[in-house]
Amino acid sequence: QVQLVESGGGLVQAGESLRLSCAASGFTFRTYAMGWFRQAPGKEREFVARISGTGDSTYYANSVKGRFTISRDNAKNTVYLEMNSLKPEDTAVYYCNTVVGTRPVGGSWGQGTQVTVSS
Repeated sequence: QVQLVESGGGLVQAGESLRLSCAASGFTFRTYAMGWFRQAPGKEREFVARISGTGDSTYYANSVKGRFTISRDNAKNTVYLEMNSLKPEDTAVYYCNTVVGTRPVGGSWGQGTQVTVSS
């Protein structure tokens, strides 16, 4: 059974940093590209970043490029999102999932982790 557990969110001020984690189980983690997505109140879920199965290729949404860094540890079945220079518009619930391109392909979502950035 696929399970994705996001953690690391919190309340921070603009300009501060957070590191999110997503622990995965129930599938062969290293063979899947992984992505982070976010959903702000009243908005659709949107793509944030992706990383290849080996970790040697990454891609970011323009809105976070240069501020966020995605990484993974295949020995720990975990994908990370380092978020720097946070802005109020980064406020959202953040989720991870398996991806093809920038499209989530996992059949289910975790509970997400709330990130709130105050101005």
